[in-house]
Amino acid sequence: TNCLTTAWRLFKGMSEEQQRYEKQLIFEHPAFSQLCQQLLRDARRMTRSDLVFSLHALVNLGVPQNTLLVQTLVRVCQERLNQLDNRCVSVLATTLAGMDKDKNVSALQAGLQLLVEQRISSIRDIFILQNLMKCMGREIPVFLKKKLEMAVLREIDHLSFPNALRMFSALVAMNYCSYPILNACSKKIQENVHDAPFRQLIIILEACHTLQYRNVKLFSALADYVHSTACLWEKRQIFLFLSACETLGFQPSELMEIFAEKVIEDPEFLNSKNLLTVLRMYSRLNYVPRVQKHLFFETLHSCLNKCLPQISNTELLKAVYSLGILGYLPHQALDELLQRDSKGELIPSDDLFKQQKEMMLRCVKTCMELDSPSFAKPAFVLTENLSSLVSLNLRKAQEALVELLGDENMFQQNVQLPYKYHIDFEIRMDSDRKKVLPITDDHPDSSVQRWLAFLFSPFSAFCLGTTHPQGKLAMKKRHLNKLGYHVILIQSKQFQEMKSKEAVEFLKRKIYSEDALPFSEVTVQDNN
Repeated sequence: TNCLTTAWRLFKGMSEEQQRYEKQLIFEHPAFSQLCQQLLRDARRMTRSDLVFSLHALVNLGVPQNTLLVQTLVRVCQERLNQLDNRCVSVLATTLAGMDKDKNVSALQAGLQLLVEQRISSIRDIFILQNLMKCMGREIPVFLKKKLEMAVLREIDHLSFPNALRMFSALVAMNYCSYPILNACSKKIQENVHDAPFRQLIIILEACHTLQYRNVKLFSALADYVHSTACLWEKRQIFLFLSACETLGFQPSELMEIFAEKVIEDPEFLNSKNLLTVLRMYSRLNYVPRVQKHLFFETLHSCLNKCLPQISNTELLKAVYSLGILGYLPHQALDELLQRDSKGELIPSDDLFKQQKEMMLRCVKTCMELDSPSFAKPAFVLTENLSSLVSLNLRKAQEALVELLGDENMFQQNVQLPYKYHIDFEIRMDSDRKKVLPITDDHPDSSVQRWLAFLFSPFSAFCLGTTHPQGKLAMKKRHLNKLGYHVILIQSKQFQEMKSKEAVEFLKRKIYSEDALPFSEVTVQDNN
């Protein structure tokens, strides 16, 4: 056993190429054959620890699973399962997780699951518990996942920082989101974030995305740490961190500012794949650098132009769409995109994502018109009232507006605008911003100075933990501003949680607010 485990420890520290070479040498060595024969003879006389560690080493060294030796050790483990202590159970679970399913392995896994269920209340070691969580995986029944959760929570006060880091991966492997465990781990990580390896930060963010766990304090602590030590990290590391934040909808603005500077300093980093990721990150999170905005856009535009000869149709559409969301029109790339579209090359008729791509192309063409410097605010916008009925999640807003304004004729609902834009409620006000005007009356343009558009949006349309709209919603707001509307963004769930009186007061403040931005002051990031 010592011989095999030592070989495995040396083996796992090598590169893949070295491992292939050493594996061949090990298997061809005459002493290895003798060792395996001795192990086969002595399998039933070995101690429980030697038994499971020998099987673990053989499997990880790559000895084929269908050999007599491996199958014999699996059967002996099954026979002696009740004799294994908690440490041996943990090692055996790790070994089985790396083996293919066959008759003997499946029988041993089933027996191991029953044993863990019986013993779980006696296991006090968090490392063993999280290893069982990781190795037994998502296939175990929910009641056993809950038992493992309760066992961890019993020992949560003894949680070490390394165990807190590893716990995220264990919960992902088990496909189980335990908020009490994750909250405790998050607190421990925030207290010791400076001791975390960089790769572990990425694993934590990816695990949070998989588990749909959103903890703004944790994400902010990680982002602040990376920002404060940005000079120590390579561009690629910060790039990976920001990409993980983007999947969570979390905007680490200070770090995005620094990364933009690094991109401007060294644009060679942006090959076509990295360029598309950067464009997606900044457009989805609706972030434009404060200091070198124009230089940042010019750098991205220049990199995109270099990629044009070899970039695919889909990649070109995604790149131009992302820049359009940010309010920037890359003219050379736009010309190339429209040429490919006119030739019918851009979106094939049998494309699986045809509908999504057509929506992106429509948005690009809308940006070309509304974001053009030559576009002038229209004196009148043709609108269409789709229906007097509102969805259930807007019923409360409708009732609050009726109570506040006194009549349904004082606002319009389900309004369809040009460019396929839709607003939930529209209100018109006089030039002094003190009086709401009935929708049914015809007013001279001079008397109506303010058109209010209410958009009720889900939390997912905003950057996590903020009222800062994500890219598509920000673009819609910008375009409605261009059409003459003052846009009021409201988080639907937050509004639904208000009491009726609170909802009326909330809308009153929004409608009669004296500090509303004039249209000329609205920027791509006016909610930042």
